[in-house]
Amino acid sequence: MLKKLTRNEVLRRLKEDDVHFLRLQFTDIMGINKNVEVPPSEFTKAVDGQIMFDGSSVEGFARIEESDMLLKPDLSTYALLPWPEPQGRVARIICDIYNPDGTPFPGCPRGVLKRMCEKAKSLGFTMQAGPEPEFFLFLRGENGEPTARTHDSGGYFDLTPIDQGEDARRAIVVALNAMGFSVEAAHHEVAPAQHEIDFRHRPALECADAIATFRFVVRKVAMDFGLHATFMPKPIFGENGSGMHTHQSLFKGEKNAFFDPDESYHLSDVARHYLGGLLKFAPEITLVLNQWVNSYKRLVPG
Repeated sequence: MLKKLTRNEVLRRLKEDDVHFLRLQFTDIMGINKNVEVPPSEFTKAVDGQIMFDGSSVEGFARIEESDMLLKPDLSTYALLPWPEPQGRVARIICDIYNPDGTPFPGCPRGVLKRMCEKAKSLGFTMQAGPEPEFFLFLRGENGEPTARTHDSGGYFDLTPIDQGEDARRAIVVALNAMGFSVEAAHHEVAPAQHEIDFRHRPALECADAIATFRFVVRKVAMDFGLHATFMPKPIFGENGSGMHTHQSLFKGEKNAFFDPDESYHLSDVARHYLGGLLKFAPEITLVLNQWVNSYKRLVPG
């Protein structure tokens, strides 16, 4: 659970950490990371949620005539980027999107998840999730352009020298831990140049924030190693694609609501109903979790 921070605590930490730029991070409706960076002169305004941006230029956000949107920071997500920047230290805060009148924007993906978490809370539950994201590390060309050439011939759980991405993967784990992640394991996956890093379970909103952060950390560290990271579901025909197994559970207080020692398979009625809901809405879930044409190439042989 992330520690709640007050406005004054964040402003003090920005000063103590000698931050030169504050990255206000958010996500568009397609799950793509976006950000607005502000210098120290705008830190107070940013922490107070008064930074605006043009929503009409972001996928799925707003029409031109209603384009101004507000970035409302979740102060508990304050973190320093763990790599040096030539222009000075950079911190980031994850934001929700609000309308200019101060109401939550209904198309903000993070806001949608927050509403669902509140709905679960009203029923007495909190959701925990533990993801296992997979990705590929490809070589770059002579001019730094991404290629589809793999840098190793490793397979599932392979070691060096076959797994040439080991150093990059370790550097990713170090950067993630520096930003407050709890990494449980990291290893080579089935396909050449394919990797997986697993996180410890955490509340659903924190998990979603972690995945958004994970993506830009992986890409940044890969670039430092002269590699190109991609989360494309099926980048190589004939090889295993990338997915993201996500362990899910509901808790009531400190108790796992899915566990019942007296029932068959130790599954409570809550767990059975949860599974039934997943099966009932599988077509709709598929649309949300497989939003690209390439996603469906992963779901068929070849």
